[in-house]
Amino acid sequence: MLYLVPTPVGNMEDITLRALRVLKEADLILAEDTRTSGLLLKHFDIHRPMLSYHKFNEHQTVERIVERLLGGETVAVISDAGTPGISDPGFLVAREAARAGVQVSCLPGATAFVPALVSSGFPCDRFCFEGFLPQKKGRQTRLTQLAEETRTMVFYESPHRVVKALQQFQEVFGAERPVAACREISKIHEEIVRGTVAEVLAHFTEHEPRGEFVIIVGGKEKD
Repeated sequence: MLYLVPTPVGNMEDITLRALRVLKEADLILAEDTRTSGLLLKHFDIHRPMLSYHKFNEHQTVERIVERLLGGETVAVISDAGTPGISDPGFLVAREAARAGVQVSCLPGATAFVPALVSSGFPCDRFCFEGFLPQKKGRQTRLTQLAEETRTMVFYESPHRVVKALQQFQEVFGAERPVAACREISKIHEEIVRGTVAEVLAHFTEHEPRGEFVIIVGGKEKD
């Protein structure tokens, strides 16, 4: 059995009872960063074997993991925060396990974009999840492709690229497009800055962006 186990994006209390049980019972825990995950497991007094599993080694390790699953082991996948597979490692092992006939189960739980989207005040009945934009090559092309998107758009961004992202949003979507920049979801300094792209850009030009961001951008209004 392969479990994809969401872990808190901020507040430790956001982990579910089922997630704790699965982690305590797993034969092996695949962790994006064993140091970060080690703190989480120590906090909940969980002592199970861990193996580093991230975007730089997943192609080399996935075959061995599937073999262990086929051998009867239960494996849990966790990322540094949130749900594995959502802009984090997890997709490849889930795909290969499913292809091999292994049962795959993703537990419900923490995902940063859901609270950001719902609390943004923008329509969330239909939305477009874009995750992290390409850092360099293809970034402008991706944004240009979204210029006519009418659904609410969801982006992940690191703090040192927030201003650049907002500048590009202004160029492609226009200065008056509504946006909500949500940072430090579920943490002590959680904050949502709402306004037009120009207004939110001005805010973060004056106040240095800190923490991890989810940026919600309103879709283009239909004519």
